[in-house]
Amino acid sequence: MSSAEPSLPRPIPSIRGEMVYLRPAERDDIDLFVRWFADAETTRYLATRAPFSKAMEERWFDSMLEQQGRRSYHFVICLLADDRAIGTAGFHHVNQEDGNASFGISIGEKAEWSKGYGTDALRAICDFGFGQLRLERIELDVYEPNRRAQRSYEKAGFVKEGTLRHAHFSDGAFHDVVRMSLLREEWASQPRSRPWDEPITDHGA
Repeated sequence: MSSAEPSLPRPIPSIRGEMVYLRPAERDDIDLFVRWFADAETTRYLATRAPFSKAMEERWFDSMLEQQGRRSYHFVICLLADDRAIGTAGFHHVNQEDGNASFGISIGEKAEWSKGYGTDALRAICDFGFGQLRLERIELDVYEPNRRAQRSYEKAGFVKEGTLRHAHFSDGAFHDVVRMSLLREEWASQPRSRPWDEPITDHGA
């Protein structure tokens, strides 16, 4: 398989979960991103360093568009109940030749934390990654103090691979970063209410 990037990006679908759907990020979302990532509590366990200005987010968005559908897939998480945007999720460093990608997620609306929306979005985007992108491996990094996220990823089937010692500085101290991954065969073996390798992209269904 050639390592060259495709000349045209893949079409980016909307992805439907049980409680949320994920749609491609749009320029109109920039004000939401600025608000979400200006909050120190929201970004505490993210690589993002708050706050970002609107101009910085606009530059990021333009850069993201160049890679969207090629090396990255950036989505906005919306509630099926009312179409309200509550966060972001996506793949970056997508390597089609080796069949792997890195995953990241953030629920920006703090009122929607601990309601299962992040887990639902995670499962939906893993269906997309393994089913439509035909990935072999999805990996993520999570800061060691973020035990709640680690438990959520483990519940979804992610396995701890190792620890990057003192790889992140926050709250006045260095912290370890935990590397976790999920393989295609592990995802395929999980019980589910729908076929994992068939696209479910009509969020209005």
